[in-house]
Amino acid sequence: MSVKFTVEKIETMIYMIRGHRVMLDSDLAKLYGVETKRLKEQVRRNIDRFPSDFLIEPNSSELATLRSQIATLDRKSAENYVFKHTPYLFTENGVAMLSSVLQSKEAIQVNITIMRTFTKLRSFLAMESSLKEEVDHLKTSTNQLFKVVFERLDNLEEEITPKLPANRKKISLREK
Repeated sequence: MSVKFTVEKIETMIYMIRGHRVMLDSDLAKLYGVETKRLKEQVRRNIDRFPSDFLIEPNSSELATLRSQIATLDRKSAENYVFKHTPYLFTENGVAMLSSVLQSKEAIQVNITIMRTFTKLRSFLAMESSLKEEVDHLKTSTNQLFKVVFERLDNLEEEITPKLPANRKKISLREK
């Protein structure tokens, strides 16, 4: 069986809610080739497998945040994206647990692709963190270097500037 969804396509289906990367039940149903209603049915039948860090039922402000993220990704405008029923949002662990609930061969293949997507996103976050540390280190060392350079320039300026006697007569072209 060939998976019709690429990692890049799945990346556009991942949103941030409560500090978790999540996927909508309707997007997952599309990926697995089942109706959203059937997917939610299976989850409700196996609800013990989905603790609160696997499955999130968003409140109204989180739904607004979700609509905003969907609009940002150009899937649909936020005003036109209305949920008939409150969607289930699955975290990475929740998506992994879905593979035990939906046991078709297609579901297994789709789940593998989704897990690869989450892994790819995690590696990007690790790389971003590493780059931030390098930039911070570079900034600190550059600031120290500039401080030394400016101190030395100040010292040189003091040495080069001639010291004029206080009782020195001023030279002028004007007659007094």
